[in-house]
Amino acid sequence: MRRSTIALGGKAALVGMICGLGLAVSSMAQNAFRQGLQSPERRGGKNNARNSQQKQTPRERFAERAETLTRDGIAGRGEWGILITDAETGETLYELNSGKYFVPASNMKLFSTALALSALGSDYRFHTALESQGTITPDGTLSADLVLVGRGDPNLSNRRFPYELKEEFDGAPDRVLAELADALVAKGVKAIAGDVIGDDSYFPRERYPNGWEIDDMVWQYGAAISAIVVNDNTVMLTLTPGQAAGDPVPTELAPATPEFLVDNRVRTSEAGVKSDLTLIREPGSPVVIVEGTLPAKSVPRKLVLAIQEPAWHAAAVLKRLLEQRGVAVNGVARAMHDRIVPPNPPTVLAEHVSVPLADSIKLVNKISQNLHTEVLLRTAAREVCSRTPSGSRAPDCSDLKTDAIFAGFCKDQYASMGIQPDDVIQTDGSGLSRHDLVTPRALVALLQSARKQPWFAPYYASLPVAGVDGTLEDRLKNTEALGRIHAKTGSLEHVRTRSGYAETLTGRKLIFSFLGNNQGGKNHEATDVLDALSLAMIVEFDEHSPHCCKK
Repeated sequence: MRRSTIALGGKAALVGMICGLGLAVSSMAQNAFRQGLQSPERRGGKNNARNSQQKQTPRERFAERAETLTRDGIAGRGEWGILITDAETGETLYELNSGKYFVPASNMKLFSTALALSALGSDYRFHTALESQGTITPDGTLSADLVLVGRGDPNLSNRRFPYELKEEFDGAPDRVLAELADALVAKGVKAIAGDVIGDDSYFPRERYPNGWEIDDMVWQYGAAISAIVVNDNTVMLTLTPGQAAGDPVPTELAPATPEFLVDNRVRTSEAGVKSDLTLIREPGSPVVIVEGTLPAKSVPRKLVLAIQEPAWHAAAVLKRLLEQRGVAVNGVARAMHDRIVPPNPPTVLAEHVSVPLADSIKLVNKISQNLHTEVLLRTAAREVCSRTPSGSRAPDCSDLKTDAIFAGFCKDQYASMGIQPDDVIQTDGSGLSRHDLVTPRALVALLQSARKQPWFAPYYASLPVAGVDGTLEDRLKNTEALGRIHAKTGSLEHVRTRSGYAETLTGRKLIFSFLGNNQGGKNHEATDVLDALSLAMIVEFDEHSPHCCKK
C-alpha cells in the first residue's frame, strides 16, 4: 500500500524536488560568494589582486575553489563529477571524475530534447484526431465507434504558448478535448451508435520505465506514459476545509474521471493547527484514500494526482463532453492499446494540430516536465523508424519498445554527436529513473555538438536562465552569474546536477557539467555547491580565450 504524507517535506514537496525545481540561494552559498568566490580586486584591492594573479592562473584559482567546495562539509561526503570546457576551442579548463558514471536526474532531458529536435525538427507539429469507420446518417447518427487517436502530443491541455518566464493557463484543463467535441457537433453529429475509444497504440504499452519507483506513479511527476496526454495525464483533487472544527471536508476532482474513487476521511481541525494529510493508493486500484485534518477557515488544499490509464481516462472525458453537448452515446468509454489495421481508411472527423516542437521543448526544459520528455523521445524514435528507405522492408514501428529505442535510435544519435560509446546508460528519457548513468564528458560532448546544429537556437532558448526563469529562477540572483548561466537542473533524492552553457562578463563562452551524487542531509548543501561552482566559473574564467586573438 502506498501511503504518502501530504505535508512540508512529504510527497507534495517531493514533486518539485523530483522535477529539478530550484531553491533560494542559502546563507551557506552567500557566505561562499563573499569569502572565496569573488574576484581578487574585491577580495583585497589592486595590490593583492596583482600578487594573487602572479601566483595562480585562472585554472588554478578555480581548481582551488572547486576542490574546497566538493571536499568540505556534508556535500563533500558525496561524489562529484565536473567538466568545464571553452565552448569555442573545446579546451578543457577543469575536470574532476569527468569519465565516471553519475545518476544525472533531469540532466537526462538534455539528451532527449536534443534527439527530438534532431529527429523531428523545431517546426514539427503533432496531430490528434477524432476518426471513425462509420458515416454520419441524415439524422445525425455516427454509425460506428468514435476513436480519439493520439500521436504523442504532450499538450492536450489548457496551457498557453509560447512559454514566457512562467507557465500560464487558459480555460478548463480538458479544453482541447472540448474543442474536438465542438468540432464534431458542428459536423451535425447528434448520436454515436458505438463506443468512444481512446487509441494510444502509436506507442507500445509501457507506462512506467525501468527505475521509476512505485511512489512515483501516484503524483504528477510520475504520470503514466501514453500517446494520449490530456492535462499531463493528471487530475486535481481539491479539499476544502470547513468553518469549524469537526466539519466535513468536501472534495472535488477535476476533470471528472471514472479512474478515481475518492474515499474521503478528512475532517476540519481547529483554526491555526498545522494540516496533517495522508494519501493512500494501491497500484492499479481506482480507490484513493485521503485521511487526516485541515485547519478551519484555511485555503483549499490542491493535490495533483497522476492518471494510470490515460487512454481510458481521455475517452471517458470525451464521452462526458459530448453528452454535455447533447450527443447521445450508445456505447461506453474504453481504451485501445494495440494497433488494429482497419478494413478501410478511417474518416477524420476532427483534428487538433499542436504548437511547434520548439515550444514544447522550451516548456519541457524550463519546468523539467518528465512525461512530456518521455513522449517526445518516443515520438522521435517512432518517426525515424517510419522513414524506411525506398525498397526496404518497412519495420513494425508501432512495436518499437523502449529497450530498442535506447539500444538503437539513441546510441546511433549519440555516436553522431561525438559521445563516446557506453558514456550513457539509459533506461528512460526524463531522468526520473534511478538506473540512468552518464558521465560529465558525455553531457559536455552533447552540449558542444548541439552548438553546431541548425536547431541550436530553440534548444538554447529552452534552458532555464540563472535568476530569471524556469528551475533556475531563484538561483544566483544578485551575483555576477545572473542571466549568464543557461542550464538544465536535476534533482532526485541524494542527487543534484546542473549542466549547460555559461558566458563570462567579458563574453567568454563555456560549456559545463556539474554532477553531484550520494548527497546526504537535506540536499540544499549540494545545491549551494552547484551555485558556488557556477559563480566561481563565471568569475575565475572571466577572460578571453588565449586563442581568440592570435594573428
